[in-house]
Amino acid sequence: MKYLLDTHVFIWWMEENKRLPAEIKSIIDDPLNNIFISVITPWEIVIKIKTKKLKVPKNYASYVLNGIFKLLPIEISHVLEVEKLPYIHKDPFDRILISQAKIEDLTLITSDQKIFKYKVSMIKA
Repeated sequence: MKYLLDTHVFIWWMEENKRLPAEIKSIIDDPLNNIFISVITPWEIVIKIKTKKLKVPKNYASYVLNGIFKLLPIEISHVLEVEKLPYIHKDPFDRILISQAKIEDLTLITSDQKIFKYKVSMIKA
């Protein structure tokens, strides 16, 4: 299966946070699954660190670059898909993730209730 992690799910996994359900941890840790993180995820993390809205381990970039996750670039098709999405969720990072999941046929793993209102394959974290 192919999955795309929402930023908070990636952070929970990285921190070994108890908020990450065991079922989701198993999906992420299963070598038979293809787990993607969008390049938007480290960008969102950097912005939240700089605005003091988030604290993460200093070595978070190593988790992005170590090869455990496949990096999903932002393509023009993802950006154009955002325009087609209903304006339910205003967060531009989440809107790109929704768009990427739709275009790339990925199951989005999230706990964001607003995202559940979109027609996209997803699993609740």
